[in-house]
Amino acid sequence: MRIFSSIRKIALALAIAAFPASSFAGVFVSVAIAPPALPVYAQPVCPGYGYIWTPGYWAYGPAGYYWVPGVWVRPPAVGVLWTPGYWGWAGGLYAWHPGYWGPRVGFYGGVNYGFGYFGVGFGGGYWRGGQFFYNRSVTNVNTTIIHNTYNQTIINRNTYVNNRVSFNGPGGINARPTPEEIEAQHQARFQATAAQVAHRNDAARNPGQFYAQNHGHPPITARSTPNGRAFNEQGRIAQGYRNGQLSRQEVARDENRQANIDRSIHQDRRANGGYLTPQERRNINRRQNEASRQIYHQRHDGGRYR
Repeated sequence: MRIFSSIRKIALALAIAAFPASSFAGVFVSVAIAPPALPVYAQPVCPGYGYIWTPGYWAYGPAGYYWVPGVWVRPPAVGVLWTPGYWGWAGGLYAWHPGYWGPRVGFYGGVNYGFGYFGVGFGGGYWRGGQFFYNRSVTNVNTTIIHNTYNQTIINRNTYVNNRVSFNGPGGINARPTPEEIEAQHQARFQATAAQVAHRNDAARNPGQFYAQNHGHPPITARSTPNGRAFNEQGRIAQGYRNGQLSRQEVARDENRQANIDRSIHQDRRANGGYLTPQERRNINRRQNEASRQIYHQRHDGGRYR
């Protein structure tokens, strides 16, 4: 087992070394205005084995902040994990520290991105023997198609866990990297993959994703894969009605179901100081998945149940 582990580490190091130095160059941005609060959203079901969740974040462009949806992506190599990017205060400005892939998760500002990224490390899964295992307690995984799973409750004692603050610094999260995170920052690493870059660019081209238009409630909060299905049931309902797959009665039922889910999110957030507990997130995920299945069946039932 020790020999196998050494071979895997050597292979990973060689894979990383094969990338040109420019691959590790991040996109550094400094802004005078603090990024908005993180929106509360449900995680789409994992599209298949080998995908790792990368949380959504606020990026910055010429028109201001815009939301890059959370997305399931394939890592660039076996054995690497995603360290999310974060906004940090430095020299009177908010500077963006890009995310990266590496053997260990490094410092990401203490930001609670959810779904296993609760401020320190990653509780959503781990690599073992060249295979990735998913923690079902914090990730949305269909166990009928993905069998490498486990169920471990994540108990996070950090004072900055349960909030939606999206930056590190005065007025935000007061977190400093641990010795382990500092060490992880110096490890060999991959830049974001081409699929991740394309995913970010797609968000930048969508006016609805900009804070100036959505005021903190982006229409697309997450996607199943880069360029994949948006986790936006309202859009699916509207499309189904336009192409005749959904009747007025079905649209009314679906919209009422979505309104009830949105109302539950609002009530839970109001009762918990603006955030959702892990159990509430799981409940919302379950209800969103059920609503998605209902919309799918209605759009493919040939009008039999109208």
